[in-house]
Amino acid sequence: MNRSRLRKILQDLADHELSVDDAMDALKVLPFQDLGYAKLDNHRALRDNFPEVIYCPGKTPQEVAELIAHLHEAQQNVIATRAEAETYTAVARLVPQAQYDERSRMITVVNSPVSGLGTVAVITAGTADIPVAEEAARSLEVMGARVNRIFDVGVAGIHRLLDRISELNQAQVLVVVAGMDGALPSVVGGLTSRPVIAVPTSVGYGANFGGLSALLAMLNSCATGVGVVNIDNGFGAAALACAILNSR
Repeated sequence: MNRSRLRKILQDLADHELSVDDAMDALKVLPFQDLGYAKLDNHRALRDNFPEVIYCPGKTPQEVAELIAHLHEAQQNVIATRAEAETYTAVARLVPQAQYDERSRMITVVNSPVSGLGTVAVITAGTADIPVAEEAARSLEVMGARVNRIFDVGVAGIHRLLDRISELNQAQVLVVVAGMDGALPSVVGGLTSRPVIAVPTSVGYGANFGGLSALLAMLNSCATGVGVVNIDNGFGAAALACAILNSR
């Protein structure tokens, strides 16, 4: 952060030369922190309500650890996705407060708990879809949403979903995670007026094509109010759900 620039913004605000809204706009474009191998955005939450999120593949464990340590030092909440256990070991040396969930492969650090954003139901077709669903659910919780997990209610046994209809309608947004034929979001979309965020997963046999068949099925849903994110993108679904809740 450029301290002199920050001081000038605050001084102009104190001198009534800037409005609060103008000061907020100025803070949104403060410089990033250049670490050489990465340019760390310490002000992302001012622009889009989400913390800086670290995608771990392609980075060394030490690089991820240093990024998380810098964000933690700035008292930011941290989400790191697709992290392996080796990466978490490196992170924990620098930030002992960091938490790791092996199933979702997420590292989180919560310095400022957030709540009250609203309720999101995270629904899976099968248990094999849970890792992606947990990426969505845990991201949502860090962002301040209450999460209702409704797992293993796919179309192979549709009565399992029908038993939870009242819970669907109690949520403001539904995140529906499915692989194989990707049919569940269409079914859910036909049962509720809530916005549905469909997440195709790479779960399935050969003709699933790594999630492509589920993705295409969801894009071609005949149910209204269904939007689709990329294959296995649980975090992306969480970010979109929070954007919907923030706009209410």
